[in-house]
Amino acid sequence: MNPRIDFYAANPDAMKAMIALEVAVGKLGLEAPLMELIKLRASQINGCAFCVDMHTSDMRKAGETERRLSGLVVWEETPFFTARERAALAWTEALTRIADTRAPDAAYAELAEHFTPAEMVAVTMAINTINSWNRLAIGFRKGPTL
Repeated sequence: MNPRIDFYAANPDAMKAMIALEVAVGKLGLEAPLMELIKLRASQINGCAFCVDMHTSDMRKAGETERRLSGLVVWEETPFFTARERAALAWTEALTRIADTRAPDAAYAELAEHFTPAEMVAVTMAINTINSWNRLAIGFRKGPTL
């Protein structure tokens, strides 16, 4: 995979805005491990090699277990995630695949069962942000480095 452009250098103002959004979303009160699960799962769905590599590494450094990391791709079939995490993961999948899912009522109801309305917006913003990062990295072919 050959990189296309360095999007940071090509438009620093756009990237400053994106970073500001990332920082703001990080201050919305969601627990850091949950945020990382959202980021990694959306990146897996989107096939963003750079983001999968980065978030997997970040999660390992933060103490996430190998079992949960490797099981995330099949989270629905494992007992490794809490009900709150499962609700966030279902919503992550629904919104990341929104053209196909149309954000189904069942995923929304599960989210509402485990999150306050303010947290529901925070989860949604976290999903939106990582999907934007994925589109930048994939579109401009930013891949992981050795």
